[in-house]
Amino acid sequence: MPENEETTEQVATEPQQPETTPEVEPAGTDPWADPEAARKEIEKLRREAAKYRTKAGELEPLAKKAQELEDAQKSEQERLTEQLRAAEERAIAVQQRAVRAEVRALAADQFADPDDAHAFLSLDAFVGEDGDIDTDGIRKELGELLKRKPHLAKPADNSPRSPRPDRTQGSSGNGQRSPSDPGEVFAGIMNQALKGR
Repeated sequence: MPENEETTEQVATEPQQPETTPEVEPAGTDPWADPEAARKEIEKLRREAAKYRTKAGELEPLAKKAQELEDAQKSEQERLTEQLRAAEERAIAVQQRAVRAEVRALAADQFADPDDAHAFLSLDAFVGEDGDIDTDGIRKELGELLKRKPHLAKPADNSPRSPRPDRTQGSSGNGQRSPSDPGEVFAGIMNQALKGR
């Protein structure tokens, strides 16, 4: 058996010959057929490759700088965008406070509680595109709100007032006014309890 293994190894290591041989192109059409022409072409390609490697080496630091500047601009732009967003939020908050104050001021004469007025209104509707407050629109909306919800209005001065309760009135057992001092009340209860014995 060892002999068979050697023969198979020899067969496996021998290169196999292709059954067909490649066709050789005529010398005029193949630039690599002439060794001298092929060498000149190779040297020409090497010079071009060296020239491009040199240019790439020169441009690489510039490309890095451009990338760094782009990254710096991007981070600067992001920072400025965040600052702009924060400034816009502050401006909106100030506008909202100004509109609330204007609504309260205009509602103070007509509403029992001026804070109720801005609770029922959409404050964004009263800020114009230029940022000015539309006071005429606020007056109109306040009037419509009082029509819809008249219970929010201030009571008229000539309207009858409801009477205030008088705590001295009512039954106190013997018609006398009860003392407000807890010690006196307790003493009275104790006296009545002792009298009843």
